[in-house]
Amino acid sequence: MNSFSYPTSESFNFGGLTNQDYKKARVAVLLVPYESTTYYKSGTKSGPQAIIEASRHMELYDLDRKKAIKETDIFTLDELEPSKNLPKEMIIRIRDVVDRILEDKKAPFILGGEHSITTGPVLALKNKGFNFSVLQIDAHSDLRDEFQDTKYHHGCVMRRVRNLIPSVVQVGIRSMSPEEAEYVESKKINNIFYKKDGLPVEKIISSLKENVYLTFDLDALDPSIMPSVGTPEPGGFMWDEIINFLEKLGKERNIIGADVVELSPIPGLIGPDFLAARLVYKIIGLILDKKYVGPEVKPEIKPEIKQEVIL
Repeated sequence: MNSFSYPTSESFNFGGLTNQDYKKARVAVLLVPYESTTYYKSGTKSGPQAIIEASRHMELYDLDRKKAIKETDIFTLDELEPSKNLPKEMIIRIRDVVDRILEDKKAPFILGGEHSITTGPVLALKNKGFNFSVLQIDAHSDLRDEFQDTKYHHGCVMRRVRNLIPSVVQVGIRSMSPEEAEYVESKKINNIFYKKDGLPVEKIISSLKENVYLTFDLDALDPSIMPSVGTPEPGGFMWDEIINFLEKLGKERNIIGADVVELSPIPGLIGPDFLAARLVYKIIGLILDKKYVGPEVKPEIKPEIKQEVIL
């Protein structure tokens, strides 16, 4: 007997899908279990697997959208092996994988891992000629120029992104170092929306270009619903508040890629893992509600990552 069949559990991919097809997929989910520059509570390397595990037990009918995502619209790629060398090398590794995803005309969705990974997909989109804004939803501004002897620390990620992309909007910020505050003041940065000022939805969306890359650090959420992060900050967003904002964003802008980062699972506490999986599913739905958006200008030569570009 060459083969046989028997009842099996859900497949180990996002949503536990049985009919994955990379050629048909419109969203490619990439797991990046990278944890190199965390300095308080560790565990983000386990975040992607926890999201996948929780997602296998979700109901896939979205009551808000009144439909389920087609199984063939999502494909979960093999987990990306973290680099053991410099953090910059990991950014290049992620960039190269996302570059291929974009060549195949799919939207990249990265499951982290620590927040430093965001520079990789942003660089890939820039190199491909996309015209887009980066929207960060986060408790922390992540605008340090350097921390713990590296410019690629997760606390520096938005400084690197701002050096790459002129249109960056930061939402939900409620924690910042003196260095970051001085940088914001000296550069007269006015597209940071602090949590204390609420969530001015229309003002935020009007600050964004038509195409948006979304980076969502889970510590943007209140610790009462998301305690499983490395640096939880009081006073974060609640579920309905952030979902209503994202749905409005999805209607008025094209989300061309996204990442959800910084889940640090707590053993025995599955609620935050399930919340993260449901958030990912919601964002994927918003991506799929729009037609594929390609780059406006495709460079003739693929530019390589350069020190002066990133720094």
